[in-house]
Amino acid sequence: MKPFTIHRGKTAGIDRANIDTDQIIPKQFLKRIERTGFGQFLFYDWRYLSDGTPNPEFELNRPENEGATILVADENFGCGSSREHAPWALQDYGFRVIIAPSFADIFYNNCLKNGLLPIRLDKEDVRYLLRQSERADYELTVSLEEQRVFDDEGFSRPFDIDPYRKQLLLKGWDEIDLTFVYEAHIAAYERRHCPRP
Repeated sequence: MKPFTIHRGKTAGIDRANIDTDQIIPKQFLKRIERTGFGQFLFYDWRYLSDGTPNPEFELNRPENEGATILVADENFGCGSSREHAPWALQDYGFRVIIAPSFADIFYNNCLKNGLLPIRLDKEDVRYLLRQSERADYELTVSLEEQRVFDDEGFSRPFDIDPYRKQLLLKGWDEIDLTFVYEAHIAAYERRHCPRP
């Protein structure tokens, strides 16, 4: 995973609650075995019309949202069935941060395990960010070290994150990478307790 320390990026807002994983990445695209290539299918049923052309009404298809790396949405983001494909699709599309008042627990943890930072902010703050995200030039900075989201116009809010998950993100490690830190200890244990014939 890529380490996450500080990220500055353009925001895009989807002012909808209860966006579920079936909407984030529809089931017909779950047959791939690699983690990449899912971005093209992100919000597929919303992004495209029935004839396959882009839906000009969908938020992410608007020119002002091109290149956005921070997604702002309403509460209960990522609800529905459990699938790691949802954070994979969001990342592959280009998002590094998702901001919402609340997330489904499994989705939230899947994001953290895959290097995507989900941030919970108060509903009023999210409403403000959704309004600001309508501007083509609006950017936010997210500092994981400081656990703070801020802009250049005076908005600044702290956010909570589990210290263990924070450290993994800062180092760009997943749980397997963490295991390698203890490789010498594991090898010594195996020599002591699992002698080979």
